[in-house]
Amino acid sequence: MSDHGAQAERTGLAWRRTALAATACTLLLLHTAARRGWGTAVIPVAVAGAMVIVLVVIGSIRERALRGAETPKPLNPILAVTTSTLVVATAVALIAVR
Repeated sequence: MSDHGAQAERTGLAWRRTALAATACTLLLLHTAARRGWGTAVIPVAVAGAMVIVLVVIGSIRERALRGAETPKPLNPILAVTTSTLVVATAVALIAVR
């Protein structure tokens, strides 16, 4: 039996903090889209919103896995690549909006 300590709580808080920061960025994009018109500015908002949802889901999965008695499995590579792609796409969209 291994002692995980507060690893699950720290991991959960880190994922929630990241999702909160991404939510703030999404709201800023939404504000920019509202001020400039809804044309193509909606695309970065949609991508950022999807990224927030993915971050919340992955964070919940990781925290639940760490709370279990067994050693958690590593993060699914497909999920990690999808998340990374969404983060990069959001960054590109942020640059394109300017």
